[in-house]
Amino acid sequence: MAVRPLRSHIPHLVVALLLLLGMTISTAQAQAAPQRLASSTTICSNSPIPAGWVVTGSHAASNCAGTRFSYTITQLTTQTSIKVCNFSPIPSDWVVTSSQGTSVCAGTQFDYTLTKLTTQTSIKVCSFSPIPTGWVVTSSHGTSVCAGTRYDYTLTKLTTETSIKVCNFSPIPSDWVVTSSHGTSVCAGTQFDYTLTKLTTQTSIKVCSFSPIPTGWVVTSSHGTSVCAGTVYDYTITKV
Repeated sequence: MAVRPLRSHIPHLVVALLLLLGMTISTAQAQAAPQRLASSTTICSNSPIPAGWVVTGSHAASNCAGTRFSYTITQLTTQTSIKVCNFSPIPSDWVVTSSQGTSVCAGTQFDYTLTKLTTQTSIKVCSFSPIPTGWVVTSSHGTSVCAGTRYDYTLTKLTTETSIKVCNFSPIPSDWVVTSSHGTSVCAGTQFDYTLTKLTTQTSIKVCSFSPIPTGWVVTSSHGTSVCAGTVYDYTITKV
């Protein structure tokens, strides 16, 4: 039988080697591909918590050296309400609508019910809830559904208003000023509410002396006043 010269086998050997190399690289890449977290998973309590995730439970842990606890974290996707441990991060556009005693959050006594703000224009929240940008506190009340505090707040979303009454501890959005203050019976925990006015086309306006002064405005005069309970002065501010 005739023996074929070695050079006639070389193309076949090269092809075989290239195929083997490609399979090896593909296998290595598959093995090295990072694994994404499931929508609910367990991490050590000293781990950072990814944005958009909340802590729904904590437990004693023996596999997390340097800490006593592990956390169950859950990704927020389509939920509009969820219970979380009271030390969980609270994402923007979520508020605390109640708090309760808990047995699933080792290391604390309470968990929170979080509610997502979607189409609401008014909502009751616990007084320790974060208040999202563009919302104000229009009243406060005694409550039995917020363990750890005596009060809840009614939040109102600013939409088309140019003037609104708020409790004096409410956040004041940018481009709004306090134009008067009064005694109040609808803001439990304080004596006063404020009338806020939105700056739109004005170039000059009178505000209470404790009003924030927006960027680009200056105080051009001050006067005695009877419409700003809690102070004896108001300011005239002018847009520069």
